[in-house]
Amino acid sequence: MAHAQKLDRGGARVNYWTLNAIFLAAVAAVALAAILRRRAPRWRAVAVALAVVLVMTTVFDNIMIGVGLVGYNASKISGAFIGIAPLEDFAYAVAAVILLPSLWALVHKPRRLAKPQETKQHTAQQTTRNTAQQEGPDRA
Repeated sequence: MAHAQKLDRGGARVNYWTLNAIFLAAVAAVALAAILRRRAPRWRAVAVALAVVLVMTTVFDNIMIGVGLVGYNASKISGAFIGIAPLEDFAYAVAAVILLPSLWALVHKPRRLAKPQETKQHTAQQTTRNTAQQEGPDRA
């Protein structure tokens, strides 16, 4: 989130939390859709991924800010920091970790697994066909 641009809509200034609220609302809508369709992601896995991503975000954002790669307009941030990274910067990590598995849960169509009985029948039929093909038409 390099320097925030002034977005002017009727004179209103947009800060990082306003942008975050817009994106996080969209993410929440997708996650809610996945939950309502009973296709929600595995939340325990999402929580583990979120913890890892937040630690990585903390480390790398602090490095990038520390070396001057990115900066923030002080008038557009809350003043709360983790190290030297503004708290607002972590919303994108949260959004990504929730959005991607929620989208996957909505659009992915899992393969239908064969029931054990069907698998045994299929294997028996395939073995019979293979034996018949190996013996050929002359060996019956």
